[in-house]
Amino acid sequence: MVTNLASASNESAALNNMHTIFSRQKDAFKNSPMATAKERIENLAKLHKAMVKHKDALTQAMSDDFGNRPHDASTLNDIMICLESIKYQSKRIKKWMKASKPHVDIKLQPVSASVHYQPKGVIGIIAPWNFPVNLAISPLITALSAGNRVMIKPSEFTPRTALAMQKMLAEIFPEDLVAVVPGEMEVAVGFTKLAFDHIIFTGSTEVGKHVMRAAAENLTPVTLELGGKSPAIISKDVPMKDAVERLLYGKTTNAGQICCSPDYVLCPKDRIDELVANCKEVTAQFYPNIKDNNDYTTIINDRQYQRLQNHLSDAKQKGAMIVEINPSHENLAPAQRKMPLYLVLNPSDDMVCMQEEIFGPILPIVAVDSVEDALDFVRERPRPLALYYFGYNKKEQKLVVNNSISGGMCLNDTLNHIGIDDMPFGGIGPSGMGNYHGLEGFRELSHSKSILSRPKYNGMKMLYPPYNRFFHKIINKFLVK
Repeated sequence: MVTNLASASNESAALNNMHTIFSRQKDAFKNSPMATAKERIENLAKLHKAMVKHKDALTQAMSDDFGNRPHDASTLNDIMICLESIKYQSKRIKKWMKASKPHVDIKLQPVSASVHYQPKGVIGIIAPWNFPVNLAISPLITALSAGNRVMIKPSEFTPRTALAMQKMLAEIFPEDLVAVVPGEMEVAVGFTKLAFDHIIFTGSTEVGKHVMRAAAENLTPVTLELGGKSPAIISKDVPMKDAVERLLYGKTTNAGQICCSPDYVLCPKDRIDELVANCKEVTAQFYPNIKDNNDYTTIINDRQYQRLQNHLSDAKQKGAMIVEINPSHENLAPAQRKMPLYLVLNPSDDMVCMQEEIFGPILPIVAVDSVEDALDFVRERPRPLALYYFGYNKKEQKLVVNNSISGGMCLNDTLNHIGIDDMPFGGIGPSGMGNYHGLEGFRELSHSKSILSRPKYNGMKMLYPPYNRFFHKIINKFLVK
């Protein structure tokens, strides 16, 4: 029987149910700690079939939670990515599960050595609201590939999506294997305090610190995907239309509510007018109108909408020029929560939009003299989750790659590095720690157990005490050098 935590009479009952599920998963793992490759592949096949069956319900739930979210965008960015990941990992599970054979130094011979990859146990996934299906199901796929049991805490800001996922997963998995735990803040805090064997958290840097503190009480390892201010660098000679189309694809998708969304642009001083003009042209091409355009995502809730409005007010008060890009010059009511793209020109470091992750359709434009100046600007700030460079000069591309540190990077593109299953995805420093996706994710959610096996003949016996015998002298003479 599946307990619907979202309909529990109060948070206390939800917490009790959450603890019950956790205990059941712990006991189940204790009794069956090593899922076979067949079981893992079958679990992923069930998930694939369920996601196809529930696609419409999931995309509708996401749109309802946002107020409006394009079904095609949700299908591409939340559903399709997960389906492709299932296919990719299913084909490789047997290979990934095989023990690896490390090199063994001659002094230890004869022995055999191997590294075995075991499930860690019960994995806690704390998913955000911006891609509520993708960022819950993608780590679930990896956790199941690695043979673990999983509890998912969706965001309280997307309750309809949480219930849709709970219904879908309850149809195919018992609660002691996979469970969704809806609930408000009290449930979220209690979730982080459970003694998971690993926690994956996607969200803000500040909340990530709280998650890490809570996990530290149980010495629970964490994977943190935290976002941050991801810069985009425009070169002096890239065709501006090329750069802006790809830049605004990343900035306007989901109305900029993406952890890897370009957060600010570093542009040569003499190209800023050209950049602004192309932003207007490309936005009109993507979204000729905004108010009644179902292709344009709304801001998730009133709180986030007001936060973004405060960013604009702060920038304006401190001397920035705000350029509203609203192709049809529509009157957009705050209650509708649809924000056009705003460019912030002449931003200063004391503006909130230059200090905090924006997570919305606001794009500061910083004037620089050269790509070297742009790199200096980036290096003086916390390491971002992503960095984007637009330019076709190979020498300059290499300069940017070698002289910047970020979680990931695109040359002449945005966002799409996230969708490559065979590359690790994660942040560095304030933008996160650890990786998931593909093999790196499998290893992240597996325990790598080193095993040495010695045969009946014990060659090491010659090196046992008492010391200063013949073989000890041989080692000192020939090997210690």
